[in-house]
Amino acid sequence: MSAPMMPFIDLAAQRARIADRIDAAVRKVVASGAYVMGPEVFELEKQLAAFCGAKHCVSCASGTDALTMVLLAKGVGPGVAVLCPSFTFAATAEAVALLGGTPFFVDVQEDTFNMDPASLEAGIAEARAAGLNPVGVISVDLFGQPADYDSIEKICAREKLWLLGDAAQAFGASYRGRKLGTFGLATTTSFFPAKPLGAYGDGGAIFTDDDELAAVLRSVRVHGQGTDKYDNVRIGVTGRLDTIQAAILIEKLAIFADEIAARDEIAARYAAGLREVAIPPAVAPGCQSVWAQYTIRLRPGQRDGLVAALKEAGVPTACYYPVPLHRQTAYRKYPAVGGKLAVTDRLAEEVLSLPMHPYLKPEAQQRVIDAARKHLG
Repeated sequence: MSAPMMPFIDLAAQRARIADRIDAAVRKVVASGAYVMGPEVFELEKQLAAFCGAKHCVSCASGTDALTMVLLAKGVGPGVAVLCPSFTFAATAEAVALLGGTPFFVDVQEDTFNMDPASLEAGIAEARAAGLNPVGVISVDLFGQPADYDSIEKICAREKLWLLGDAAQAFGASYRGRKLGTFGLATTTSFFPAKPLGAYGDGGAIFTDDDELAAVLRSVRVHGQGTDKYDNVRIGVTGRLDTIQAAILIEKLAIFADEIAARDEIAARYAAGLREVAIPPAVAPGCQSVWAQYTIRLRPGQRDGLVAALKEAGVPTACYYPVPLHRQTAYRKYPAVGGKLAVTDRLAEEVLSLPMHPYLKPEAQQRVIDAARKHLG
């Protein structure tokens, strides 16, 4: 008989810690009647900007909306290309394609899972050779770890491309002493419930130091309005964050730093326990991950057996991403560097994510490690 299944992400444990505060915050919003763009939205934006050191935070309805709003503000549409990794969730490329632009897929580094600067350079050259007009880059901070911003920013500056950071999984992470949210033109994030900083529904935010961009984004968020809602000066979206979600996120942000520290400790225990039988994720020097996922690499052919063995031990797993974007039906028509992405394709066959959340007890984590070692050892 299989052991009882532990949670992959334990949102109930977090709620038990701050349930009274969240319930009170929600009741306050309900009593106020300010359900859309209430004062909690602006207070959250202020606190989020202060947390990461950005000048502006513009909240919105989802991480996908955050990407789309920035691309709208930058005029992305037919005739332009935006370079992005293929080893990511669909939203990264989806936002480009929805506006009629061309997502141009580049490869990633096998140790960090993030954009390979060498592949980015090759992609820019190939895009231009193919008659495309590359205008920007969307880096992705996958599984909670920052991309190689020193290298990527230099390439973007040299090639005169803007840089948008997709930190949907990585808000709170740091790159060489700087929090994500302070790199490139702007950084977006998601507050989907499973994210390290998650709401009780959808939500997102955009961070930027650019005053003009922030003003445009606030207009785009509300149908492109100008001086009032019947003076629409640009094409926009309905991108507002619900006040209730903002109130919940304020309470979660208050304990976020503590949760990041807990995630770091859990990641260190995984690395120590699994490095002899698998390849733990590498964190680049000087960087801090928020460990949205704890993703190991396995030898070819090992994954299915380990998934089954862990399931028998009551340990859930997840595979992000078994089919990279450049091989998915909706995106395979778009270009990729060299026509194929060798590292991305290999990682898609090797990676497996294990339970990760700030409330994973050492004894429960040891159960994961022991089951994995038993099967792989």
